[in-house]
Amino acid sequence: MHALVTGAGGFLGRAITRQLLARGDRVRALARGHYPDLEALGVECLRGDVQELTDVKRACRGVNVVFHVAAVAGLWGSWHHFHGINTLGTKNIISGCVHGEVHRLVFTSSPSVTFAGRDQCGVDESVPYPKTWLCHYAHTKALAEQLVLKANGEHHLLTCALRPHLIWGPGDQHLIPRLLDRARQGQLRQVGDGKNLIDAVYIDNAAEAHLLAADRLAPGAALCGKAYFLSNGEPVNCWEFINQVLGLSGVPPIQRRISIRAAYAVGALLEGLWTLLGRTDEPRMTRFLAAQLATSHYYNIAAARRDLGYEPRVSMAEGMRRLADDRN
Repeated sequence: MHALVTGAGGFLGRAITRQLLARGDRVRALARGHYPDLEALGVECLRGDVQELTDVKRACRGVNVVFHVAAVAGLWGSWHHFHGINTLGTKNIISGCVHGEVHRLVFTSSPSVTFAGRDQCGVDESVPYPKTWLCHYAHTKALAEQLVLKANGEHHLLTCALRPHLIWGPGDQHLIPRLLDRARQGQLRQVGDGKNLIDAVYIDNAAEAHLLAADRLAPGAALCGKAYFLSNGEPVNCWEFINQVLGLSGVPPIQRRISIRAAYAVGALLEGLWTLLGRTDEPRMTRFLAAQLATSHYYNIAAARRDLGYEPRVSMAEGMRRLADDRN
């Protein structure tokens, strides 16, 4: 396999790259930054932006599969920023695949594309996109996912979308560091009654699922043109999981609480204030964050098991042991 990985410098992108290299595949990376550590591993690194079609076409030339991982995540920012990278960038990736005669595209989506602010308990891929959106990230990722799935079968391109939920593990520079930073500053509150269950997926499992998808993308295969939820298949209590992660770094468990109604109201107020002031930094609370922290959201991954051959190799308990070892 000669693979292009967009966003190869990120947490998931690096894991996919490492697994590809480990089995002998050639890897090209498209990223805005410079990553000499990836070059040292033998990765062909191209500097570029998914928003620039010329960069994308150059990156797609000569490869036979694209893992489109690059995206802008977050709960706050302009529509232009999120739409430009997440949606229009994905449109460019599809065009680059067609132009470069790439026949397989695996898109990293998100379960948030189906989140409407309410509990999602064991839902499968039949759950629809919401009618209203609580943040630009989820909305623009949903638009991108639809572009990818619609492109399946056009110009000999086969596509699928994977929706990993809360990717975590050693090397994470986003989820866990933010939790630790906010906890140390005394800014974390338990939202809701603390009984909500969530899914998460260990980093190695999420990366392996992408390789499985790429290997199985073939004419007539069941996964072509479909989206799949990905998780460890072991729902955990949200706040017990957060406190366990905090404890590995010697941070005390969260004691203070706020109701979901109050947190949602605070989020709405801050969003309005941030809009009025034209601020681009992320508010401490948003409506989307309040809903995510207080509701249950875990998924039925039977389809991924069936069509991808996906089976989480690293359990939540083993993942926590690995994270503890990494912290020590």
